This record gives sequence, structure tokens and C-alpha cells, in this order.
Amino acid sequence: MIEVIILKIENPDCFWVYITGGRKIVVNEMEYETLQTEMNQFYNKHYQCVDAKPCVLEEGQVCAVYCEELKSWCRAVVNSIISYTDYYIAECFLVDYAKTIPVNTEKICVVIKPFVRLPYRATKFRLYCVKPVTLRVNYYNDNSEIVPANKWDIAAIQYFQNLLNATQVEAKICAVEEDNFAVYLYVTIKGEKVCVNDALVAKNYACYELEETNQKRDSEGGKSRSEEKNPVRLLWPMLLRESKELKLNITTTCLPVVLSNKIEPCSSLETAPLFPALKKVLLRKQFQGPNHVQSYSWPAIARGYDSLIISSESDPLSYLLPIITFLQSRNCYISLSPRQGVTLVICPGQRRAELVFEHLKMYSHCSRPLHPMLLFLGMKKEEIKSVRIPRGCEIVVTTPPIFLRLLEHHSLLFLRLCHLVFDEVDVLFSDAKEQILTILQYYKSNLSVEEKEFVPQQIVAVGNHWDKNIEVLTKEFMNDPYIIITSMGEAAIYGKVQQVVQLCLECDRISTLLQTLDFTPTDAQKTLIFTSCVEERDMVYKAVESISIFCLKMNPGIGFHADYIVEQWNKTISPGTHVVLVLTDDCTVAAKFTDATRVIHFSFPPTPRIFGARLHGLSANFQNSVEKSKAKSILLLTEKNACHVVGVLNYLERAEAFIPPDLYNFTRGVLEAKEEKRSGQPFCSSIKAYGICKNKNRCPDRHRINLQIDAPSKVAEEALQTGGIITILPLFIVDATNYLGRVVGKWGNLYAALETEMKDYYQESSNCTPVDKVEKLAMYGLREENSFHRVQVLDVEQKEEPGAFYNVDIKYIDEGRTGYVQNQHLLSLPEQFQALPPQAVEFIVCRVKPIDNEAEWHPKVSRCINDKIRGKPHEAKVALVLGNTIWVDPVVFTKLQDLKTSINEYNIRSEILSTGLGVDNPEHIQELEKLFNEAEIPHEKKEKHVTPDTKDFHPTIKWFDKQDAVVVKVKLQNISNYNCRIFEQRIAFSASANGKFYLADMELQRSILREESTCVLKGDEPTILLVKVKKEPWCSLLKEKNHHVSFDFDYLDDNEERSPFSSSPKKVYQIPIGVCEEEEEEEEESSKDSDSESDLSSC
Repeated sequence: MIEVIILKIENPDCFWVYITGGRKIVVNEMEYETLQTEMNQFYNKHYQCVDAKPCVLEEGQVCAVYCEELKSWCRAVVNSIISYTDYYIAECFLVDYAKTIPVNTEKICVVIKPFVRLPYRATKFRLYCVKPVTLRVNYYNDNSEIVPANKWDIAAIQYFQNLLNATQVEAKICAVEEDNFAVYLYVTIKGEKVCVNDALVAKNYACYELEETNQKRDSEGGKSRSEEKNPVRLLWPMLLRESKELKLNITTTCLPVVLSNKIEPCSSLETAPLFPALKKVLLRKQFQGPNHVQSYSWPAIARGYDSLIISSESDPLSYLLPIITFLQSRNCYISLSPRQGVTLVICPGQRRAELVFEHLKMYSHCSRPLHPMLLFLGMKKEEIKSVRIPRGCEIVVTTPPIFLRLLEHHSLLFLRLCHLVFDEVDVLFSDAKEQILTILQYYKSNLSVEEKEFVPQQIVAVGNHWDKNIEVLTKEFMNDPYIIITSMGEAAIYGKVQQVVQLCLECDRISTLLQTLDFTPTDAQKTLIFTSCVEERDMVYKAVESISIFCLKMNPGIGFHADYIVEQWNKTISPGTHVVLVLTDDCTVAAKFTDATRVIHFSFPPTPRIFGARLHGLSANFQNSVEKSKAKSILLLTEKNACHVVGVLNYLERAEAFIPPDLYNFTRGVLEAKEEKRSGQPFCSSIKAYGICKNKNRCPDRHRINLQIDAPSKVAEEALQTGGIITILPLFIVDATNYLGRVVGKWGNLYAALETEMKDYYQESSNCTPVDKVEKLAMYGLREENSFHRVQVLDVEQKEEPGAFYNVDIKYIDEGRTGYVQNQHLLSLPEQFQALPPQAVEFIVCRVKPIDNEAEWHPKVSRCINDKIRGKPHEAKVALVLGNTIWVDPVVFTKLQDLKTSINEYNIRSEILSTGLGVDNPEHIQELEKLFNEAEIPHEKKEKHVTPDTKDFHPTIKWFDKQDAVVVKVKLQNISNYNCRIFEQRIAFSASANGKFYLADMELQRSILREESTCVLKGDEPTILLVKVKKEPWCSLLKEKNHHVSFDFDYLDDNEERSPFSSSPKKVYQIPIGVCEEEEEEEEESSKDSDSESDLSSC
């Protein structure tokens, strides 16, 4: 029980309380008072500052507002924004007081992180297990009955309010939902405790829901599972949540899993098949498990079976702990020589191998020490030949290329190998397929060794995704493997589900849906159609029912017709019969249907987990065999789902499904838009260092050169004036090829003079005065031993108390490195010392990269280069300059032999290659120059460029206006290929059709949302959907008149013909102003000149 104070009541399904005691989620009232005092002090002083104002104000945004009634600054959430003549009013909900107040948007401030350290004081509750009722009168039968209703009666709300006037109110949490708690509420009236839920039902103001009533009976006499949940996260402000995921109500005991062999999962650590000493270690570390994946993987691996685990998780403990347990049985390996390792763990990269090795060191000392070894080798043959695996080492962790290099010189080293583990097996096959197959062949060839006849042989593979390479692994190299797939999206690929994607416009989803339905199926067919909300479900239900297909719909909860729906669905149906069930994602658990033959995603699944839950409805028809499965998943992809198109394409490729050509074009457009959206981000560090980025789709940085942002800095530009030969001074070594430092020599004299002046200035103690107030991005002086530096403040730590010391994040602008100092160490920097531009430059050594396609340099080679070059001047030749980065090749250290001659003592690139940890990268500069050449001509100008000999035709274009978008139809047929580029106020369409090339470059009269706009082929005719920035009617499509472009009057006729109510008054369609007077003339000209030659300038 928890004690609460009622703050606000709307109805029994929506009321706000303040939790005062009884559970661990309670926050001391003094903490809220302290928070309120801090907010008032801060915002009373800073609320007029520009930095305190939000850049953009949106509905649902957390902010700080001033409440006139409370005379205090409060935390709030913006509910809505209302526009007036010259200002805006925001309706804000005070999350600590459950009040809604209007606030002028000019008086709204951003809420800073220290003020969201406490959860919201006002908590939203609803009564558990009850719903409103009403009296239904049947005049035909002359009777009445009480039936469930959609909203609460005024009398019921009044009675509920009167009950809550009691002095003591307590609540019992029964369920944690997305934004509220479902509770049993108790009040004490005249010394007697009354359940408010029961009181409403007793007075016939409410009734119990069937499902929740059963849950109530099951929970009597014991603690419910939901009470174990920690609801702190629900109370916390939205801006502290890591991600907003649409929650699917699947209990932990019912999470779906696909198994090739039956496995009894272990439900607790006590029943887990782990070594007792290992369990004690886990308990000491407060291990919370086993989780869903571990409960199935541990029993299979611990019994020595070949196992494949496909899951969205990447926790090494899912396979390490049972393998450690198995290795404790020394008698299993008594026939083997004790000199070599028994287990080999193959990881996709050095960083992942280090993570796995850390877990091994943590858990491998529980009983018999296993002495795990992390194997890392370069290209040096002498180093490889000298490798020795220590006696007693049972587990070796490494990567594919390192293992093969070792195997080349030590072919007998792993004859004792019994357990072969592939960590992130899907990544391994993607990056090193040939190497993995070589390792598997080696393992397979050694199975016949005589001394291994009676020892366990096991292959374990763990990954995130299923693909055809993994299928080869299970069929050719594993012996009756235990396949465990907890991700239903991957299980559908494993089960050979046919994946189909239908591209359509958002407004055409219903017609596309009806086209996908099979009216005359040969076999019995059951179809699940998933929608996003109840309104959408009802719309789809009516559409499907209208074409004479037997259709059912299901309510989000267990409704009055649920038993009927289950009964109808489970009936045995004859061939040629088609049953359709329309439902929302909330119904997936209640339905528990697994025998569907088709799943249609009418609404796009918002998360992979929900996508998998939908596909679980096909699980009874999964079929991992040569035969084609009859299960099919159909996804309707519209312009509103553009952000997911890359993931959809990758999924279809792994499923080996048919991919529509338009999807490739759509994906290219989306990637292009994403890349242009990154135009303000820093240039990708991977492209800088190696010329390529292996993870371009997920990398947040920019992958194109922007000539405005990347214009050479003043210091770098001066370096170019040397003729390409400069002297560099590396002062901070980021890694083996990336350094921060200065250009010295003739151009470094200015900084040397500045350094001397600063030292003389600060020698006088009167000038060494700490600054009173540290400002962000300001420049200050800093003393380190006997030298003085110019620094810039990057960030300032929040001060707990006035006058206290605090840390400041700074950057040494003449060296490039960053660090932390306390505020009292910063000195005032006179103006004359700030005039010289920052001297720090980034240097990158070209044409060398880490071995084995690693993304980062090994610390060993970085330390070697750091010890060799730091603080020493080097001669370098400039290869390329962008922004504040200079690519250099070669870089040599010159030693003066005498006054006239000097020798090159070493070359940095050669030094890196000599370590055996780097390889040649000849494409490095070529890739950078290619990007540079592409950036020389602005993108839009390149499109407008046409050779003088080329002549193009302008297509006929029709358009019509909608409330939130403009639809443009290009009247072309028999198109062989086309391209459409959409900008904020311009579209450029080109296509080849009937042996002619058509081009339309049009400047729009208003701005559009380019990310949401799209171009698709609809009935072999290109249709462009332009989403408006402002939902207002367009008078015309283009800024300038174009006789090839005209308004589509057929759109009005089509809409009138589609109306099912011919007798009702006609709907009046608004024709854009100015269209009527001009379109007749334009249509005549368009019909004559639709195929006439046109110049680009006329567009």
C-alpha cells in the first residue's frame, strides 16, 4: 500500500495524486522544496537570457514556466500552442501540481538538467479493473439493462469525488502502463476502510472487466508480479528517458521463441545448469538473470550440444558461463594432451575480443583456473613464430585473420580444440566469410584425430541476424544443432516467410490493401491485418467487409466478443475460404494466434519488437526446409515511413525477397536526404584517417566535403604558401596517424613571440589574478609549471554553492588537446594576446591503415609513435588541406649532419609499417580527392548543367492541391528509368520514355518538407507528393508561369464520382485562386507542345 494525496480529479480513469509514503519511489518533500527554491533563484536571474529560451517549442516538450497563482517557477509540459495576432499562448501542464495554465511563449524557458533530477510530483492514476456503465432502454421489448459505456457519467464522477474527500487515501499498484498506474484505491471513512473500485461497482456506476477480474482473483493471497516492477522510470521526466519505445504487453513468461529442438528453459539462477562456484560469483556480483535468451541458451550449451543463438542482445555471458561450466569437467578431456587450448572464441574485431576477454577474466577463476589468453599478432613472421600458448590455458580469444596467421606457422597448435565459438557470427560472415569457412574446414578436418574420439565436440555461434551463410554453418558443420531464435523478425527469415513490400502513398493505403487480398484462394487462408489505432482498425474493417470477405475485428482488451472471435478463428475452414481479422498491436497477446497464413502491416510497425510480435502470428507456418513456406508478410510502405526504408531494404536482402526497383530509388533518395541533413556535422573521422567509412548509414558525421565549412583555416592556408613543404610539431598524439600540433618555422615566429610576451606579462604577480566569472567559449590564460597557455572554455560545471571551486572543460587552442582545470587556475587574458588566431592544427599521415580492416589503431602502435615523435619537429609534404586539417605524406625526422647536409633519420609511415600492425592504403588520398572534386561544383548547379548538344523534352504535368500536400502527376508512359530530386523550394525530374529524354526543373512558389516528400510510380505514371510546410491552400504550383504545367480538374470529377451518397449535397472543392482564369489557356498550349523541345532555362 502507498499513501497518496489527491491533487486533481477528472474521472476514475484519470486523476492525479502525490505519493507521500509506503514505497521506495517516494521522494522526500524537502527535496521538492529545495528544487523549487533553486528554480526560483535561477530563473528569476536568468530567464531573460537568450540561452534560457527554447530554440523550438513543440507539444509534449518539457520546460520551465512561471505560475502567477503559485508565484513560483514550475516544471511543465506543453499541451498545445495557440496563435494570436502577434503572439503565441502555450497551454502548459504543471507536472508537480497537476494544474493546466496558459503561458505566453515569451515567458517559457528551457529546463536544465539539475532541475529534472527528481521525478514528477504529480502522478497519474486510474482505477484498475473497472469501466463505466450506462442504462440502455429497449423500447421495442419494453425493458432496460445496464451495459458498458465509453465515458463516465456525471453522477459517477461526483460520487467518486465525494469518496476521495476522506482524510486518508491509500492505493495498491496493480499494473504499470505507458503513462499511468492502474490501482485499487482505498479510503478510510469513519474508521472503516472502503475499496473505491468495489464501491463504484456496488452503486452500479461501474462494472469489472473480465480479464482484469480474473487477474484480481489470481493475485489474492500473494504478491502480484506487477508490484515487483520499479515504477520510478514511469515517474521520471520524459527528457531523461533514453528512448521512447511503444511498449508491447508481453509478459516475461510468454515471450516468443523459435526452437529447432525442445529445450526446457531455466527460470532462475538456482535451476541454471552452471557450476556451483560460478553461481556464488554471480550472486556476489548481484547478477540479475538469467534473462530470456540465457534461459534457453545455457541448458543447450552446458550439455555440449552444437548451438546457434540469434537474439537482439549481444551479451557474451549467454555462451561464456555454460562453456566455463563445461570446462570444469576435467575428465572429459583426460585423453588429450594438456599443452594446447580446448576452446577457441572467434570475435569480429579487436575491441569485441577485449570485451569477451574481460568477461572471461572475471568469471573463469571460480574453481579450476582456465587461464584465458587474448591473442593479438601483427604481420611480423618472427613474432608469429615465437608465439607460445601457456601451459594450462584452456580458452583462447582472437579474431579470424590473427588465428589464420598463427595457424600458418603453428599447424599443430590447436589439435586439442574441442569447443569452437563464433561471437557475432553474422558480422563475422559479413566481414570475413572466406576466413570463417577456412577455420570451419580446419576444425572439421581435425574431428577424426584418434585422441579426440571420446571427447566432446561443439560449435557455438551467437549473432543478431539470420542469413544464408548461417544456414550453411548449421547444415554443413553442425551436428543436429539447437537453434534458438528470440527475435521474431529473424525467426521469420529462418522460417522462410515470404516478405513482400508494397510501395504506395499514404492516401492510397486502403486501395493497395484491397489489391493484396486474395479473393479466391486455392487453399484455406487466414489473414491478420495490423493497424495502429482503433479508428484505423474500424476503417480497414469496413473496407474489407465491403468486398464480401469474412472479416472480424478485435478490441484492444478482452471484450464481450473476444470468445466469439477466438472461436471463429479456430474453426477448421475448407480450402478456398478466406478469414480476415483486423486488430491493433495491443491485441497480440490476448489473441495468441499463431496459425495465420498472411500478416499485412497496414500501419508500419514502430519498433522491431512490435514487427516481431506481429510475425509471431505466422509462427505455426514457419518452415525451415527446401520447400517454400506458405506464410507471407506484406508491408505497406508509404512516404511517412521514409526514415525506416534503409532498414527495410536490408531486411529484404537478408530474406532474399524480391525488391521492387522503386524501393532502390526511394532508398537512394532517403540516403541522399540524410546525408544532406548532416551538412552541419563535422567531417567523418574515418574518412579523414582512411578514406572510407565502413558504417556510413549509421555514422552521424558528414561524408561530403562542404567547401564553405571546409575552407582552409588561416594557419593552414599560410602553410600552403610554402610550396607544400612544412615543418610540423606534434604535441598531442591521438593515434598512430592522427596528431595535434603546430606548423613551425618561418610561420611559427609569431607564436614564439606571443609565448615570450605572455611569459613576461605573467611574471608579474599582479597580473596573475584569477577570473571572477568563467564564461563559456571565452579565452583565458593558464599556467602549467613554467609555461603559459591560451585556453578556451568548452563547458562549465554547475556550481553547487556560490564561491565554491568547480571544474572547467578547456581546449588548448595552440596545441589542440583538451582537459579539465579548476576555475581558480584560469587567468585573465589581455586583448593583445587574443589577436593571434589559434595555432593548433590537425595532422593526418596518409596511405597507411590498421591491419585486418580494424577501425582503430592498436594502442601498442600508437604508444610507439607517441614516444618517437611527440614534441619533435618533423619535415612534411602537404597532400591536402581542408578546414583545420592537413594531410601530410611523407613525414620525416631530419637530423642535422653538419652545416650543409642533413639525413632523414626515419619516416613515420615506414615506422608504422615496420611494427607489423599497419598496411599500405594507396586509395586514401584518391578517395579524398574524389570527394573534393565532387564538392567543387555546388550540387544544384551540377544538375542544371547540360551540354550544348543535348536537347530535352518537357513532360506534361498536372497538379492538384490537398490540405497538407500537393500532388504532382507527370504524364509519361513506358518509362525506362527516371530520377527525381526534391529540394526545399524546387524539384528536378528527369526520365527516359519512348526513346526521348524528358526534363522538368521547376521552382516552387512555396517551401516544402523535402524529407517527407517523395516520388513513386503509380500505375506506370510518376506521382510526386510534396508535403507542405504550412497547411494552407496554394494559388499556383510554380513561381513563374509554365505552359507545360496545369491544374488537374479531373481530380475534382473523380472525387465526386467516388461519393457513395448521390442524393446528398455535393462537396465543394476549393480550386486555387487564379487557376480558373489561366488553366484553360495553359491546357491548350500544353496539348500542342507537350513533346516540344525546351531549354533548361525555361523551366
